[in-house]
Amino acid sequence: MTDGATGLSRPQDDASGASMHASGPGRWLGLAMLSLGVAMIIVDATIVNVAVPSIIRELKLDSTTAEWINTIYALVFAALLITLGRIGDVWGRRRLYLVGLVLFIGASVLAGAAPSGELLLGARVLQGVGGAMILPATQSILNTNFRGRDRAIAFGIWGAVIGGVAAVGPLLGGWLTTNLSWRWAFYINLPVGLVAIAGTLAYIGESRDEGATPGFDLPGFLLVTLGLGGVVFGLIEGRNYGWWSPNHVFAVGGWTWPLATLSVIPVAIGLGLLGLVLFVAVETIRKRRGDFILFDFSLWRYHGFRYGNLAGTIVALGEFGLLFALPLFLQAVLGYSAFDTGLVFMALAIGAFFAAPLAATLAHRFGNRWVVTAGMSLEAVGIVATSLLLSTSVSGFLLAPPLFVYGLGVGFATAQLTSLVLSDVPPERSGIASGANSTLRQVGSALGIAILGTVLFSTLVGGTRTNLDRALPAVPAVCRETVASLVAASAGQILPALRNPAQSSADQAAFAGSLTPAEAACFRDPAFLSSIPRLAAPIQSAFVDAARLTGFFAAGFVLLGVLFSLLLPSGRMQPAGEARQPARTAELSEGA
Repeated sequence: MTDGATGLSRPQDDASGASMHASGPGRWLGLAMLSLGVAMIIVDATIVNVAVPSIIRELKLDSTTAEWINTIYALVFAALLITLGRIGDVWGRRRLYLVGLVLFIGASVLAGAAPSGELLLGARVLQGVGGAMILPATQSILNTNFRGRDRAIAFGIWGAVIGGVAAVGPLLGGWLTTNLSWRWAFYINLPVGLVAIAGTLAYIGESRDEGATPGFDLPGFLLVTLGLGGVVFGLIEGRNYGWWSPNHVFAVGGWTWPLATLSVIPVAIGLGLLGLVLFVAVETIRKRRGDFILFDFSLWRYHGFRYGNLAGTIVALGEFGLLFALPLFLQAVLGYSAFDTGLVFMALAIGAFFAAPLAATLAHRFGNRWVVTAGMSLEAVGIVATSLLLSTSVSGFLLAPPLFVYGLGVGFATAQLTSLVLSDVPPERSGIASGANSTLRQVGSALGIAILGTVLFSTLVGGTRTNLDRALPAVPAVCRETVASLVAASAGQILPALRNPAQSSADQAAFAGSLTPAEAACFRDPAFLSSIPRLAAPIQSAFVDAARLTGFFAAGFVLLGVLFSLLLPSGRMQPAGEARQPARTAELSEGA
């Protein structure tokens, strides 16, 4: 239904009479239920970070599979957000939210019970599908049910939840991993999800876009999914299969890559980019014909939507890449437990929670753009300072201040950026717009993990080879290369085993799985076994250099996002070349 005075969609009561009304406590309780769902899916993007080393050790994963544990979730999330956000507009936003919660809970239970890396990745795929239902539904419900100052407050709370729980996730994951098991990083979603389901049924009514064009965009869905998948696959697997010439044979489902001189990677990236270009063309043609579309590129005419999405996507490249790299460093180099790692990240969480409530007040006084720009600038300062402090002897206490500054930036930027992106988008288009906004952020996070993961591991392995050659020239070359391979395969998590002489050589060798006969011979060589305690120092030094360089790359992405944030409109926002409706103008002025 549409309010004739404002042009805003109003939620429709379902059969039970539940609704987020325009006034009264019901919609705020509904906001709490939406926040629970968002908290669950955002925490799952970060809670696993501190659990990854334990998962690697228990399931015997290599570094590429470890990257995919995080990235497959973000990739599926990103690939489906546009599609599912649009489906929610037509099918019903509350209905989509509930289905997403059920699927996410079920997938979390499967992930927690997974006996192998392959099954864990499959469960993470299902989690990504559920998360892609949940996030755009929450944004669209908020955009539909809140107006004016209340809308700014609601999105401020929603943004604070995202910024805060992204930081709390590592602490919770660390505590669960240390005191119970990494599996509880997934099982914890069961009670949270059940509360969200019950609250949604009680306090949130159904709403949909009554004027939406019926149908489904199968060509667009296939092109955007394959396009994003090809690009991210290429970035993650490039160092494994070779960026141009093949390093290993690529085989899947009994089919083997046929070219001996050209790797699968440039082909995958090229086809992915081609798919994205074709997606733009297909969506443009379908819109002209009046067909159902997944992405309305005319939304880019809205200044807030355009520049807010550009800034948010680029910043996500740095944010999530750092959250992937730092826990690996803390546990491998400093020997921190998962819980200790989570405690270090508490400084980030405190900063985010402290800043988010202030963001709306500062935005009212100085404008949304300057709060977002200031937040991103603080993020960059925090990342650079954290990177400069990294060493083999740094303590979590010393890392706390820059991480607190980083958290302040997350709290300021996240709480206002989403509201700014959607502030001039008509509510009847909020589902497709929120899906696009979330998709671009998730694309940024997936690409960030892929790009910064490649920087981290490539630099780590190269530095390990160089340092071992320089520090231990008496060790046979094949054994030095074996150690470098183990470092690469374990994402550096073999370091604790190398530092512990009491651990058997069989355990150390088995850490990365099967070895060639020449590599296995190293672990039967008494001279090499006696040198194992001296291997840790050169690898730790390489890890420091790799983590520091990764941090600088992350800061560079965030600073690029700062530049885009300066292009955000500082006043009232409207599509280029379009006049505003008077009622709409008043509302946007109040809400911004």
